[in-house]
Formats: sequence, C-alpha cells, structure tokens
Amino acid sequence: MRFAASCMLILFAAAGVQAADGSSSYPINIKHALGTTIITKKPERVATVAWANQEVPLALGIVPVGMAAANFGDDDGDRILPWVSERLVQLGAEKPILFDEGDGIDFEAVAATQPDIILAAYSGLSQQDYDTLSQIAPVVAYPDAPWSTDWRTMIRFNALGLGLAAEGEALITKIEAEIAAAVAGHPELRDKTAMFITHLNAADLSTINFYTTDDTRVKFFADLGLKSPKSVVNASSPGKYAGSVSAERIDDFDDVDILVTYGDKRLLDALEANPLMEKMPAVQRKSLITLGRNPIGTAANPTPLSIPWVLKDYVALLADAVKKAE
Repeated sequence: MRFAASCMLILFAAAGVQAADGSSSYPINIKHALGTTIITKKPERVATVAWANQEVPLALGIVPVGMAAANFGDDDGDRILPWVSERLVQLGAEKPILFDEGDGIDFEAVAATQPDIILAAYSGLSQQDYDTLSQIAPVVAYPDAPWSTDWRTMIRFNALGLGLAAEGEALITKIEAEIAAAVAGHPELRDKTAMFITHLNAADLSTINFYTTDDTRVKFFADLGLKSPKSVVNASSPGKYAGSVSAERIDDFDDVDILVTYGDKRLLDALEANPLMEKMPAVQRKSLITLGRNPIGTAANPTPLSIPWVLKDYVALLADAVKKAE
C-alpha cells in the first residue's frame, strides 16, 4: 500500500514518532497483519529475516547483526547479493551472521545474535513464526498479506521499527527520483500492459502460473509506467501474490502487451511451438523477457538497494519488449 504524506503523519503520530524533525519518542507501536509490536527503546542490535529486509537498515547506515542468506541470484556463491555486498564495503563492515532459511526461519540462529529488534516487513511469516520470533525480540511483520509488501512500505515499516521514520521517507524520495530519471528516457513504456509469469515448465505448458496485482514485481511495473492488463486484474485474488489458470483460457490474455518470466531460450522455443501459447499476441510478437537466476532476474523483485543497481538494465529490457508490441 502507498501512503500520502498526510497519512504518514497520522501513522507516525500514532506510533509515537515525531516525523517533523526525525527524532523518535518511545514506545513506538506498530500495527501489522500479525499483531501489534511495541518498541520501548531505540534498537541497537538489528536482525532481519526473509527476503531483503536487511537492505533497509543497510541503506540507512546500520549493519545488521544477522540477516537471511541469499538463496537466489547470488552470482559469486558468498550467499550475499551483489548490491548488499557493495553496501557492506561502503560501510566498511564485515559480513553479518547469515541465517539459512532453506527450511524456514532458523530461530536458534536468530536468537544467538541477541537482537533488539527483528525486521520482517516483507516476508511470509506465519502466525506461529511471528509468535516464536517475538519471544526473542520485537518483530516488525508485514502490514497486510504475506509477500505483498511493496518496496516503499517495506522501507516505511522497517525504518519505523528502527526509529528512523524521517530517514526512511528521505530514502524513498531518493529512489523515486532515480526511477523517474530512468523512465524519462523510455516514454514508450507509458500505459503499456505487462504480465509477470512466475514460471513456465517447457515440458508442460498446460497451466499459466502468474504473479497477481498484489505481488511486488507487478506493483513495480506501475513505477515504470506500465499497467496490469484487465485479464490479470480479473484473475487476481485479494491477499494472494500468485495465481494460476489453465492454458485453455489463453484468449483471456490477449490484452497483454509484454510478458516477463524466468527461463531461457528453451522456454521461448517451447512457447512458440505450443498450439495454445503460440496464440498469445505477446508470444507471437516475441514481446517476452526471460530472466535468469542472476542479479537482474533477482532485482525484478524490487528492493531498496537492488533498484539503483539494475534499474537502467531492467528498464531497457522492458523497453525493447514494448517496441516489439508496437
């Protein structure tokens, strides 16, 4: 969700934050989907779980004592994404403790870092996860639904938990300016429609799995001037970040100008050879972007530090796909 400036002032006031000068008064109360978190004093030891939450404190100059290891898009095997590594170097900081979340939250590892706060504004925490983590330290969870927190709200909630609400707003303003500068050079993106498919199995194209309008990748399209087609809006279920439809309904997606998905040339060849998928106008025009398990594929899910890192390259890919749709 996006807050207007007036709404943010109300939120900060309710939470005990003096937004006018950036200073914080405690306690800070943060209401979210899993309860209310009360922060009684400014946290010094910050732990983060789930995807990308560590990027908020890092962007604001705070090095977490522990954070989730990268399990996607890591280009050098150090379990840290490149834009996070770069920021750690900028801060002259050593690598934090990395939590292996391949089988879920590692509660013992998180507890061992002795955090004062745990940031998880963008996550899929269950109520049980939240309750367990709350026994370790106050937890900032997602405001609405799992894995649906857009990058602005991730910054706002996590920054609020750090007692740095005003600094969080300044960070948002900075990123928005960078996005505007990149998009200004590609007016062809304006009002074109884009659909983000979660994944396609080249060996079985009977189902189309896609990210809904609640997903952060799809929300990022709007930042770049793109729109969600009515077909995706109608197929999206509230509170669900992903959905699926039978490929037999492929005609529903005739209003899609460009497709974005994860895959390679083998997938493209399979799409063009499939008797159902080949009917999709975006496939016929080759207005399709396939992303890999690399930094740009990872950063299609926008986060505070990844946006500046890949913005120009990602916008250029989208612009090339749009030109094929014209």
